[in-house]
Order: sequence, then structure tokens, then C-alpha cells
Amino acid sequence: MRSLPLFHRIAGQPVVVLGEGDMAEPKRRLVERAGGEVIADLAEGIDRGARLAFIAHNDPAMCEADAIRARCAGLLVNVVDQPALCDFTTPSILDRDPVLLAIGTSGASAGLAKQLRLRLEALLPADLGLLASKLEALRVRLRQVYPTGAERRQALDAALTAGGPLDPLASGAHERAEAWLDGAFRQDAGQRVEIRLASNDPEDLTLRTARLLGSADVVLHDAAVPLAILARARADAKRLVLPAEVPEGAGLVVVLLSAIP
Repeated sequence: MRSLPLFHRIAGQPVVVLGEGDMAEPKRRLVERAGGEVIADLAEGIDRGARLAFIAHNDPAMCEADAIRARCAGLLVNVVDQPALCDFTTPSILDRDPVLLAIGTSGASAGLAKQLRLRLEALLPADLGLLASKLEALRVRLRQVYPTGAERRQALDAALTAGGPLDPLASGAHERAEAWLDGAFRQDAGQRVEIRLASNDPEDLTLRTARLLGSADVVLHDAAVPLAILARARADAKRLVLPAEVPEGAGLVVVLLSAIP
């Protein structure tokens, strides 16, 4: 990755936004939308402990000078339309509060990020945020019904998958959450799936294989399976080279065999 994607909480915090006109105004609105306090003077922002600075002067020389001053004071800097001067870039944002999708291109093309966002806007139901809020409200009950982390992950993966009772791409999923937790859509939690790869290229993974890798608690794999494919598994999934014993209590186990030569 060229950039590390992070969600930065700035509610109630000072954020420096320098410049006037069409380039600076969207940054002011963005900061205010996230609850931050816009500071239009760099020295004041530094004195008040600001951590972020957006710089959008019409004069490139002024942008570079203020970027150096802000960075020397310990601020992370975004200079509008000058990726080479940026410590961070701002993504195209799809807002289904509290769900946020941030689409970035590391400054390569804001237009591409925007068009991807517009496509995704049409896919994600307007009530997606209600599902997230409902799952948050049910967190205590979820821990009671599924005491271990592996059980919770497996149950949620099964419920949130395509066609599942809590499918996030289906409207009204939040209305089914309590019934799901009460057992109305109960499914067997543990299973073992074996996959023989047809290629060493992760782009050749089928949708099913990619979904299973993203859901697995344990990935058993032949030593010849490329790291690029193993990287498609969950970051916290156990990775074990065959032959190996599956840990007791594991949920979904995906056995990944080597690609056919």
C-alpha cells in the first residue's frame, strides 16, 4: 500500500485550514462535518495543539512554505492538489453514519475515487448505518450468546454474508438483527473447507474462495501457497503450514492446497 488508511477523530479538536476560495472551502466543510474546529491561522493552530493542517493557497510558493512550517511544528499536512507535499490525502467519502467508506487513490486521481464512490452509493442501502448501530446496541447480548471471539466471528460472518439474514447490501437488515440473535436463523458455526488453487495469482481467486479466506478463523496451507494469496485471509486468522493440527474450538477452517503446476 502507498498509504495507511486511518479514521482520525477530530470532534472538538482544532484543525488548521489555510487559504481562501474554491480549494479551501471544501476542506473547511469537511472538518466541520467531522466536528472539528476550523483554525485559519497557522500560529494559533500550533499554539492550540492542532494535529492536522489543510493548506490551500492559490500561490504554490505559499503552500510550500506553510507546509514546511506546519510539518516542523509536528502537524500532519495536506496541500490541496500537490500530493508530493502531503503527509495524508483526503478520500472520497461514502457516509452511512456510523458506517464510513473512504475511497482513496494516494492522490493519483480524485476523479476516479469519486466515480467509485458514486457506484458504491447505488449498491449500499440507505439504512446500512442502522444495521451498524443495531449491532453495537446488541454487543452485550452477542457476547452472552456467543461467549468466545471465534464463535462471534463465525456467527457474524455467516449472518452478514451475501444472502444471510444480516446481509449489509439488503435493506431492512437491522430489523432482523434481534430475531437472528434469538436463533431464528441459526446455522452451524464450524466447518472445514478444502480449496485447490488453480493459479498463484490472487486476482484469479473465485468470489467464493475470497469470501472463505476473509471469513476463516484458521488457514491451513501448503508451503507452496504464495504470500499474496495468504494476505487475502483475515489479519487475525491463524496460518498453519500443512500438516498441522487445528486448534481446539476453531470455527471456519479453510484448507488451502498448492496451485496446480
